[in-house]
Amino acid sequence: MHGLINRSIQSFLRDTYGTSLWTRTVLEARLGFDNFEAMLVYEDAITDAVLDAAARQLRRPREALLEDLGTYLVSHPHFESLRRLLRFGGSAFVDFLHSLDELPGRARLAVPDLDIPRFQLRPDGANRFRLDCHDGRPGYGHVMVGILRAMADDYGALVVLEHLGGQDGAEVIGIELLAADYAQGRPFALSTAGRPA
Repeated sequence: MHGLINRSIQSFLRDTYGTSLWTRTVLEARLGFDNFEAMLVYEDAITDAVLDAAARQLRRPREALLEDLGTYLVSHPHFESLRRLLRFGGSAFVDFLHSLDELPGRARLAVPDLDIPRFQLRPDGANRFRLDCHDGRPGYGHVMVGILRAMADDYGALVVLEHLGGQDGAEVIGIELLAADYAQGRPFALSTAGRPA
């Protein structure tokens, strides 16, 4: 697993639950170190050990923890660059959904050796979609549910999201758009000129 993903998990746990939770997770997972290096690559088993240890410490299902991770990645100020990358997908939530098939390529422009799932959006009735997450580690679909929930809030859209499990080697997410302009979205500008760094 890319160190950038592991570092994001570490930041999520520390920012959300505190340093003591992270310390207990490190000990239970038997990492042998305190911090992930963002540009290294780690065995997938290390990532699994951290997630499992954190879920046990918090007494929460791993899937719920992964959804919260996805929400954190879009909404926390430390990850504004990821939010910006996602918002370049369009000016409305539906535009963003249709741009998800381009996301792996855009991510590789920023981090060439970062592997993320391949996405396929399919219509499933009026204002309903199915998002297939292909070629990812188990659980990526739950992270994506959290990302989609946070992005809907970011755009001011009202959506219902459901992780539908695995089908044909992909994790499937059901998306129902109830209102495209339910609330005022967060401000976003293509240019960062004039904004504080």
